[in-house]
Amino acid sequence: MQLNSIPKIKHTTSDNFFLLAGPCAIESEDMALRIAEKVVKITDELEIPYVFKGSFKKANRSRIDSFTGIGDEKALKILKKVSDTFDIPTITDIHEISDAAKAAEYVDVLQIPAFLVRQTDLVVAAAQTGKVVNLKKGQFMSPESMKHAVKKVHDSGNQNAWITDRGTMFGYQDMIVDFRGIPTMKQFAPTVLDVTHSLQQPNQSSGVTGGRPEMIETIARAGVVNNVDGLFIETHFDPANAKSDGANMLHLDYLQKLLTNLVKIRQTINNL
Repeated sequence: MQLNSIPKIKHTTSDNFFLLAGPCAIESEDMALRIAEKVVKITDELEIPYVFKGSFKKANRSRIDSFTGIGDEKALKILKKVSDTFDIPTITDIHEISDAAKAAEYVDVLQIPAFLVRQTDLVVAAAQTGKVVNLKKGQFMSPESMKHAVKKVHDSGNQNAWITDRGTMFGYQDMIVDFRGIPTMKQFAPTVLDVTHSLQQPNQSSGVTGGRPEMIETIARAGVVNNVDGLFIETHFDPANAKSDGANMLHLDYLQKLLTNLVKIRQTINNL
């Protein structure tokens, strides 16, 4: 699953899914370290390969007064500190061509946001850093069309691409996951299910995205049953006061029980 190419990744010999988890955005050093410490303890216990996720900035926002970050360099240095402190890899999303080389100095995986996955120059810039590139499937794209995004990475001399499904637009204010897409996308690259963003309710009249976090376990279970390679879960110790995407995050206190159940499901599937 192209995990061994990531420095500091652990538990790659386990039969578990891998996990991308953390806050939506880096809000402070204390917050990032606190979340990482908890998730590392859980994933080590369950032998789940883990990559800490945190956006160093948020460019895709509904309103101009929405939180976008604490400063690029400051947030990237926090991601590096998380990696060094807990000996784990990190992932962050990029939005501009210049972000690729800048973020690559601090993190191990570069993520292309769903809205931007067809931006060829951005994808190529990420690929040319040599880092693993996580391509989020556009909400407007078919699973089959993601082969072209993967090919852009490969044709740029980088064989380390992932695809992440974050749901498809269903009407104007809802998302739906079509699980038929998982085996399709797995033909092109290791495939991740973004559980929490798949439960967003975007385009609310308030300009603040809603969500259905009570459905997190339902969606995650379905992904594991359908042999997804990895799971993406945004988590926070205080989702109600998170500065970004709090409405669809998993409370950190619930993560261990969720992952424990999901590991049991994967073990059952592996033994069929």
